[in-house]
Amino acid sequence: MSIIMMFVLAYLIGSISPGLIIGKTFFNKDIRNYGSGNLGATNTFRVLGRQAGIVVTLLDMAKGVIGALLPILFHSDVHGILVGLFAVLGHVFSIFLKFKGGKAVATSAGVVLAVNPLLFIITAITFFSVLYAYKYVSLASIIASIINFIAAIAFSDWIVTVISFVIMVIVIVRHRSNINRIMNHEEPKIKWM
Repeated sequence: MSIIMMFVLAYLIGSISPGLIIGKTFFNKDIRNYGSGNLGATNTFRVLGRQAGIVVTLLDMAKGVIGALLPILFHSDVHGILVGLFAVLGHVFSIFLKFKGGKAVATSAGVVLAVNPLLFIITAITFFSVLYAYKYVSLASIIASIINFIAAIAFSDWIVTVISFVIMVIVIVRHRSNINRIMNHEEPKIKWM
């Protein structure tokens, strides 16, 4: 399979919205009409509950993992994170949803998990530490994306470092409204059970 075809396939995989599918199929709800209106895992947790949120998180991550592993599946020497980036772009700008989508966090995490599990662990520890301390998913996502980029530098893989920077920018830009709500003390916090 050509590199372009892998990019297209990863983008199409990323464009599938588990949050929308699960909401409509099992709850008769279009999650775009509830909560933040976002199609990602956080809004799924808030609108459809914990079980649905966990499933959507895992499926969104799986999109990134599959995208990043396409070069291995098709015996290509292109770097998995380059192909995985297109799964992230599909998640954020879904062709099936008029180029709207989620905020890139879970799918990006899946890409990082597939190409560098140790970097994923560092990023995940950061995410859950910030989430536990401050109870803002958005803040945890932003800080984790920044740490992911900084930590990527230490692995001396310039492709992972560059794409980690791109992912960081996407995550921060997609969370602009959350940043404003945090600054205005209007961002909802998660509740620990």
